[in-house]
Amino acid sequence: MKIKDIIKEYRAPFERKYSHVLLPGQLKALYSMLDCRTPECGEMLVECPECGRRELRPHSCGNRSCPQCQNHESTKWIGHQKSKLLPVGYFLVTFTVPFELRWSAYCNQRMFFEALFEASSEAMKELAANPRHLDGEVGMTGVLHTNSRRLDIHPHVHFIVPSGALNRKKKLWKKKNGKFLLPREPLAKLFKGKLLGILKDKGIVFPGKVYSMDWGIDFQDAGSGEHAVEYLARYLYRGVISEKSIIKNEKGEVTFQYINSETKQMETRKLPGEDFLMLILRHVLPKGFRRTRDYGFLHGNAQKTLKLIQLIIQAKVPIETEPERPVFKCPNCGQKMQIIAYAMSKNTDLKERASPVGKAA
Repeated sequence: MKIKDIIKEYRAPFERKYSHVLLPGQLKALYSMLDCRTPECGEMLVECPECGRRELRPHSCGNRSCPQCQNHESTKWIGHQKSKLLPVGYFLVTFTVPFELRWSAYCNQRMFFEALFEASSEAMKELAANPRHLDGEVGMTGVLHTNSRRLDIHPHVHFIVPSGALNRKKKLWKKKNGKFLLPREPLAKLFKGKLLGILKDKGIVFPGKVYSMDWGIDFQDAGSGEHAVEYLARYLYRGVISEKSIIKNEKGEVTFQYINSETKQMETRKLPGEDFLMLILRHVLPKGFRRTRDYGFLHGNAQKTLKLIQLIIQAKVPIETEPERPVFKCPNCGQKMQIIAYAMSKNTDLKERASPVGKAA
């Protein structure tokens, strides 16, 4: 099932029902996915250097919510994060907010998600620096998810965290053993206080009962960290649902499958086509918002600190390599085809936009 085909089929009823509540980014994502890999997104003229065969190939839309795009960007992110992994154990730490805050999050997306990143990262850093715990600086990579497995609004942040901290004064790496990186209850209280304080300062209205509620923080053993990186990259650049999960589209309704997080069993959810489109578009992030962020000694400006840790624990420094982009192969001889011209849209003359790329230039 292709999301593009679902958009084509339900576009009219979708616009009738939701056009008055659509945000600009959601509308842009909708039409980007509809035009992806069509002449509307522009075309490339490719040529085989061996047999001379020429073909027109459409551009992808490049929208980060499109399930057909951004595979190269996802691969780059995975490679970059794996190049920073240390030879220690890792934790996957997840910060979630109560159900009562979810509508406030959707109505104030940019401010709320910024606050969620700030409160969770600062709570981790503050508790880790306490001499009773790690007595040092932690490093972490956070990824924002806005959806539950049923694709409802459910904002939460996953952090991949090495199981240890650096004491800068002593130049000492303190290794953490056990099932928890930090005590759960103090961390949850600290996170709650920081987030609600930020929301209040920003003027975001929320139910007062969330003050007295227990807030969930989950710790999972992430082994070497590699599988956690791959897991978080899965929907980092390609929307909230894989097209493989869409199993049926008939009689005006779309059915998708998901794994229930509690029972671990496969379940399905069926919605009218226009409601399904709105369900996935609700997770389009505000323009320019960064879904992933690095903190502590894993931040981009802390390379010297990371090298110090690698020296202390005698870690081998991996060499990060740039992944190759997928290539067009000639249907005749199988050789790599070269881009010799491009057009930004179907109405642009390819000759006018000729690009001196490769042998044919």
